[in-house]
Amino acid sequence: MAAPVSTETERGGDRALRLARGLRPRLVERAAEHDRHGRFPEADFADLREAGLYGLMVPARLGGFGASFTEYTRVAAELARGAGATALVFNMHASVTGALAQTPDELIRLLGAPKSYFAVRDRALEAAAKGLLYAVAMSERGSGSRLSRTTTAFRRTDGGYRITGAKAFVSGAGHADAYLVTARDADAEDPQVSYFLVPASEGIRVEETWDSLGMRATGSQDVHFDVEVEPGALLGGVEGLTLMIAEAMPQWLVASYSAVYAGVARAAVDAAAEHLNARGLGGLAPARARLGRAEAAVAALELVVAEAAACIDRDPGAPETNRWVWRAKLTAGDTAVQVAASLLESAGASASRRGHPLERLYRDARCGALQPATSDVCADWLGTAALGGDPDHDTEVPRW
Repeated sequence: MAAPVSTETERGGDRALRLARGLRPRLVERAAEHDRHGRFPEADFADLREAGLYGLMVPARLGGFGASFTEYTRVAAELARGAGATALVFNMHASVTGALAQTPDELIRLLGAPKSYFAVRDRALEAAAKGLLYAVAMSERGSGSRLSRTTTAFRRTDGGYRITGAKAFVSGAGHADAYLVTARDADAEDPQVSYFLVPASEGIRVEETWDSLGMRATGSQDVHFDVEVEPGALLGGVEGLTLMIAEAMPQWLVASYSAVYAGVARAAVDAAAEHLNARGLGGLAPARARLGRAEAAVAALELVVAEAAACIDRDPGAPETNRWVWRAKLTAGDTAVQVAASLLESAGASASRRGHPLERLYRDARCGALQPATSDVCADWLGTAALGGDPDHDTEVPRW
């Protein structure tokens, strides 16, 4: 595994970006085959592990790169230019490690975390830097990513907690070393939702249900849990924190996706330019105009993602920061599919054949607006805020 230690002349995040750029050609080469078979990209993740990139968000003191949110977005977008599905699974891992590393200690203490929590958190981060892959298991059939509708339950036991339930759309299912699972207290009258980091074990069963339009190589299967975990698996060391943290600091549930779809959109521009040149279509003004509009739209999207990331690094959880979080996700989801659709049309019927990069990128881009939070949910959140309301609570249906 490559050592992610920064040097005096290269920051950890800069080194991570350089490594991601070096891996991109390999991801591009494998992407079509992984997509065709809907197969989890094991070779891609072996490369990411060898490069030490599982530790992207892990502090340097624990063996990682100590990346900021801005540095995460640059690495994720670069990986997505190579293979969108690989970048999306990587995003889930980074969401776990990023949330663990970047939630301020003082906030955790204010929420009531015991002193023992910090050692547990550091062990989980250090394990990621050494090559453990984390997945996110939040969505459920019938309720999607609405955390308040979680049916997966936990009960206290003599040895910790028993977690039972089923999750859907678990990217990297069966390949992860641990799962971030949301579950509610089965015995409480007004149950609150909690986070658990659940190690892979015999009590976890993967049901192969994933056969999707796009992002086919994410391996986002259904996962069934009937497993007991030790007390330290409760993240934060406090029950009922999930909804609170989701509302206060939504970047890892919302904005992190935007970097992936910005990378997919940029890959579509790359692929369209290559196709037009190869077919001698670059001399056609309509095709050039579509490519020019697409390039400008992607550049604008990249600026929105960069502004959101800068706000998150500077003032996480602030009202204006959270507006940028939702703007970034909305802009990424809508821009990616609009750009990919226009470029596919400009390239002609030959680009619509299965296996053509633009055909695959169009299908991957189509998923951006559907990824939680969906574009409609993002737009409604922003519209409620623009009207002076509370976008997390002033709706008929709970946002989370």
